[in-house]
Amino acid sequence: MVTALLPMKANSQRVPGKNFKVLSCKPLYRWILDTLLSVDDVERIIINTDAAFLLNDSVLQNDERIILREREETLRGDTVSMNRILASDLAFDTADTFLMTHTTNPFLSVDSISRALGEFENAYASGAADSLFSVNRLQTRFYRSDGSAINHDPADLVQTQDLEPWYEENSCLYMFTREAFASTGARIGRKPLMFETPGLESIDIDTPDDWALAELIAPFFESRDAISK
Repeated sequence: MVTALLPMKANSQRVPGKNFKVLSCKPLYRWILDTLLSVDDVERIIINTDAAFLLNDSVLQNDERIILREREETLRGDTVSMNRILASDLAFDTADTFLMTHTTNPFLSVDSISRALGEFENAYASGAADSLFSVNRLQTRFYRSDGSAINHDPADLVQTQDLEPWYEENSCLYMFTREAFASTGARIGRKPLMFETPGLESIDIDTPDDWALAELIAPFFESRDAISK
């Protein structure tokens, strides 16, 4: 069993109020919260927030697995490191293993989270990893700002699917032990395991364009979930 950490703030610089803005049928934060509540191995969910006054939600009030934590004044603002907020939650909670995600990853699925938990549990038990973070697998041609090629030879156009894969941290999902966090002061430990999330599930809403894309995709996930029930 794990404790899920879901930090949530009132302010958003590029998409004002996005955590509470309605995406299709419900507020953005409810997408990932409902998913976490459906993961069997999640024992409780800590929402560390400066926006409790905006969370007038019967689910939050009536589900004992959800713990609302008023964010300390010293941890408020847009420039505060997320690792400091996580450290506060770890000092509050007693779990040994933590899962962290964001409200801005609405399409991350129960299946992906459960698979990540299983892979992390096995890797940790064997000593192969002390943490996990989600990534996008990229096989494309990269360049520096001066136009010089980074990972390929422009004179030898190898098919992109044959290029060495690179991996981009996508901020969808993190898992770590209390011990691993203590060793680095960060959500990524010294022996991290990378976990590839499906492309559509990896959408992270950070800009107005991201929000517009999420609005287009949300009905697909709603219809898929309706069929699966």
